[in-house]
Amino acid sequence: MRSFGVTEEGRRVHAIEIGGDALSATILTYGAVLNDVRLAGVDRPLTLGSPDLAAYEGPLESFGALMGPVVNRIRDGRAVIAGRDYSFERNFEGRHTLHSGRTGSHRQVWEVEAQGPSSVSLRLDLPDGLGGFPGIRWVRAIYAIENAALSLEIAAESDAPTLFSFANHSYWALDGVGFGGQTLTVPAGRYLEAGRDLMPTGAVTHVEGTPYDARHGLALTGDESQFLDLNYCFCEGDRALHEVARLAGPSGLTMTMESTAPGLQVYDCGTIDGAGFATHHGPSYGRYAGLALEAQRWPGATTHAHFPKIAHDAGERFHQLTRWRFAR
Repeated sequence: MRSFGVTEEGRRVHAIEIGGDALSATILTYGAVLNDVRLAGVDRPLTLGSPDLAAYEGPLESFGALMGPVVNRIRDGRAVIAGRDYSFERNFEGRHTLHSGRTGSHRQVWEVEAQGPSSVSLRLDLPDGLGGFPGIRWVRAIYAIENAALSLEIAAESDAPTLFSFANHSYWALDGVGFGGQTLTVPAGRYLEAGRDLMPTGAVTHVEGTPYDARHGLALTGDESQFLDLNYCFCEGDRALHEVARLAGPSGLTMTMESTAPGLQVYDCGTIDGAGFATHHGPSYGRYAGLALEAQRWPGATTHAHFPKIAHDAGERFHQLTRWRFAR
C-alpha cells in the first residue's frame, strides 16, 4: 500500500496493488476506484486511469469508481421509500439525480479492512441522510484476482429502509485509447427505452432490428456516428453469475465480463473532457476514449415498479458479484 495523495478536504488516499503472474490491478481507497489493470505480456493498461488524485476529484470522477448508493439516474431527484418522500441532489440536466450526486460512494475515502497479495477488502460507512438517502449504511467492496480474472464483490446493509444499486464504472480500452474497431457482444434480447432526457420511459424494448442488437457482435465505431448510452436487460432480478458482455480488440485481446446483476449499462464516453490531467496512457482523455460497461440493477426503478427493485428493508442485504476475464 502506498500513498496516492491527499483530497481537497485533507484526507489521505492510498493505492493498493494486487495480483499475480498473469494479471495485476491497482485499487484506490478514494471511490474504491479500479485505477489500473495490467495483463502479462501486454505493454499497455487495459482500463483508463490517472496517476493524479485531482483528476478523480475532477472530470474523471467516474473512471473506475464504485458508484452508489444508487448508480445511474433517478427521475426528478426524488423517490418514495417505505411510504416517505425523499429528495436528492439534482445534478443531471438540472432536474434528475446522477450517480447519487457529489456525496456518492465514488467521492468518499474508503477504509482498508483486509489486504493480501491477490485481494483487498474496502469498507465505507455512510451516515443517515447523506445525499438525501436514509439509513446508517455500511458497504463492503472486495477486489480479488485469480489467474487472469479480476472479481469485485459488493455487499451493503442499512438500519432503515433505503435504496441500493451499486456498479463499477470502469472505462475499458483494450488496444489503447479509444475503442473503434473493437467488437462488443452483449447476450441480451432487450434494452430500456429512454427519452430525450436519457431517462427510462418504462418501456422494455427488443433489440432485434435496432442499432443496439449486440447478441452476435456489434462493430464499434468509437465516435459520434454510433450513440451508446443504454441499459441492456437480462432478467427481472439478480441471478447466478452469467456473461453480460464480451469485448474483443483487433489485437486479439478479449475481455469477458460476468455478473449476478440483471442489467448492463453501456456508455461511449461521448461527453467526457479530461483536458489538463495526466493519464496512464500519457495524453489527457477526451470523448470516446474508452467504453464503460456497468453491471447494475436497471435504472429507473424508483419510477417504474415493474423494474427489478432497488429498495431494501432494514437489515436486507444487497449483494452483487462481477468478474472480468482477460485472454490474448
